[in-house]
Amino acid sequence: MGKVLKLVQPKTWEEYFEEFLLQKQIEGLRPRTLEDYRYHINHFFNRANLEDWESIQKRVKEYFTENIAPATFNTRQKTLKAFFRYLVGQGAIPANPITFKKRKEEGKARTIPKEVVEKLLKLPEQKTFTGLRNYTLILLTLDTGIRPGEALRLLPENFNLEGREVTILPGVAKTKTQRTLPLSPLTCLWVKKLLSVRPNSWRESIPVFCSQDGKPLQVNSWSHILAKYSKKLGYKVTPYDLRHTFALYSLREGMNPFALQRILGHTDLTMTKRYLALTQQDLQKEHEKSSPVNLFTKKRVRKLH
Repeated sequence: MGKVLKLVQPKTWEEYFEEFLLQKQIEGLRPRTLEDYRYHINHFFNRANLEDWESIQKRVKEYFTENIAPATFNTRQKTLKAFFRYLVGQGAIPANPITFKKRKEEGKARTIPKEVVEKLLKLPEQKTFTGLRNYTLILLTLDTGIRPGEALRLLPENFNLEGREVTILPGVAKTKTQRTLPLSPLTCLWVKKLLSVRPNSWRESIPVFCSQDGKPLQVNSWSHILAKYSKKLGYKVTPYDLRHTFALYSLREGMNPFALQRILGHTDLTMTKRYLALTQQDLQKEHEKSSPVNLFTKKRVRKLH
């Protein structure tokens, strides 16, 4: 009798992925990096079929044309390129579909010094609608780190002032994922004041932070308003500087990085790590000033040559 040939079932992407992760563990990759691989590759293959090469190519185009930050784009590029390289080596796909380079990442997160923030908060004329709006919007951003494009589309119904929270709906959120942000009592007080001066004729569909005649305020317009304040301050302040300031000062005050990630609406810790790097610099400065070794030796070595 001749030999009976057994048909080998093709592996699923999950099986290939577990083998790939095991190999990466053997190579000594950190748990955080392995988590990045697991998150991004799972997310990618939720809508792609390993057996359909055209499906993979189409998904690559979709996945990398989403509105994401350069740091997130680069993490996706790195993790998927490595996995696809592995699949090519295993003969599972004909070629690596990741042929494009990484993007240039944003510079360091820029924060506003405490004394400048205090001066900024004194500039809006709170007796006028626009001044009250500007003050409240600055306060809201410093309290929540909300993106300017998200803040300017908030409606009255998105605020739960009794529960001290504001909800950013999927259609408003940059990441298309709903999130609810906690609010401080002070911010709630000023949002309540702003809502109280809205004309009764205004519909609920008119954003909270709108122009004096009830028209939506654009991010560019908000940037111009802050630019005018910047001239008076002698210090440049942008809408995103307010967001970065919230993030850095929150970490300095002890906020958990994962909680900050959720509040900021980051899809992963890649972007949040920028602020962690800044707090690490704070630690180094404090250590240089107060390390007991300086006391014991009475010497300070500024730099290693």
